Amino acid sequence: MSIDRVREFFKSLDKEDRIIEFEESTATSQMAAEAIGVELGQICKSLTFKKKDGVGCIMIQTSGDTKIKRSLFKEIFGIAPKLISPEEAKKYTGYEIGGVCCFDITCEDVDVYMDESLKRYDVIYPACGSSNSMAKLSLDECEEMTKTKSWIKVSEIKE
Repeated sequence: MSIDRVREFFKSLDKEDRIIEFEESTATSQMAAEAIGVELGQICKSLTFKKKDGVGCIMIQTSGDTKIKRSLFKEIFGIAPKLISPEEAKKYTGYEIGGVCCFDITCEDVDVYMDESLKRYDVIYPACGSSNSMAKLSLDECEEMTKTKSWIKVSEIKE
């Protein structure tokens, strides 16, 4: 199971106590926020998009209450945002939709970015490889653990 892979990764960093598992699904940002009892924006969702060259993907970690703004994405990456398929998500990240996370990605063709929308919070909750798990992390911890290339601004809060 993918949660086991994440658990081992966290254990190697002496952070295994940060993983939280739930009986109910946390597959969507709204479900995750309700399960843990935090603001929707504190949920760190990992969105995966096609790259310009078609090889690998761009993973953007953004707040659960945002949507990607096409013009900002295109300005940074030179293409319109297009989500990868569930099969491509599994291939590139090793995780299924609903549990896609930014930890222990072994594919070299995945570029991870953190969206500035997350900077509103000291603590965020990214998924941990299953549809019923999250981790409680500071921004710095998440950035370090995910090998983030850079911070970018490509989102806006949903109306």
